[in-house]
Amino acid sequence: MTTRIAFLKGHGTENDFVILPDPENAIDLPPAAVAALCDRRAGIGGDGLLHVVRSAAHPEAEHMAAETEWFMDYRNGDGSIAEMCGNGVRVFAHYLQRAGYTGEGDLAVATRAGVKTVHIAKDGDITVSMGRALLPDGDVTVSVGERSWPARNVNMGNPHAVAFVDDLADAGNLFSPPPFSPASAYPEGANVEFVVDRGPRHVALRVHERGAGETRSCGTGACAVAVAAARRDGADPAVTGAPATYTVDVPGGTLVITERPDGEIEMTGPAVIVAEGEIDAEWLENAVR
Repeated sequence: MTTRIAFLKGHGTENDFVILPDPENAIDLPPAAVAALCDRRAGIGGDGLLHVVRSAAHPEAEHMAAETEWFMDYRNGDGSIAEMCGNGVRVFAHYLQRAGYTGEGDLAVATRAGVKTVHIAKDGDITVSMGRALLPDGDVTVSVGERSWPARNVNMGNPHAVAFVDDLADAGNLFSPPPFSPASAYPEGANVEFVVDRGPRHVALRVHERGAGETRSCGTGACAVAVAAARRDGADPAVTGAPATYTVDVPGGTLVITERPDGEIEMTGPAVIVAEGEIDAEWLENAVR
């Protein structure tokens, strides 16, 4: 291993990431290494890690290499692997533009939830085609302390439980995963969103992200919330033929989510790179022992 490893730090609506450029997939990243890098006191700090790899160089993405050059090997802050991260895709695309691998316009990014189409606008906002939402049948309940709420099961390539509440404070501290039932609804855990209304087609959320705790934003969560709100409000673009757009306030900013009649969901928001530097490889090796 080299003595220095390049990294960047970025965020999308304050959902923050360690960015690790590694085009040829040469860096070993066991869960302990990712957790050490994302540690906010002893490491760089982040809700997750964006491992930037060429699709052809990664065994999980080589089957997508014909569609796109780049694979977002996303990891949660605790080192666990995640299927998809909406804010992360925007930051990932912004990094590729900054590094000269792409320019304004459309870009395809491989993820564990499939290939996502990204559009980089001149004003810097980035729109991601997030795919279609799946709405599994069955009742779901989430709880905080002695209180419980019905929740909508929405899958955006990763699992979400969306609960509408009277006050965002009802979510509690969100340090630990809010309990849900039945357990069979989410065999690998879930991201849990608590949602309040702010106005017509305007909602706000707090979220516990699986493997990261409460975060300042969650892109797939904002999409799940917009879909759940639309269905609650009687809007289904596949039925009406009209797109449904919701403004979703997250603690770190605002995202705009549009569900099209063909089911495709688009998320638009900012992406920021705040710093770059080098990791001491010896420190990283010691951190995982």
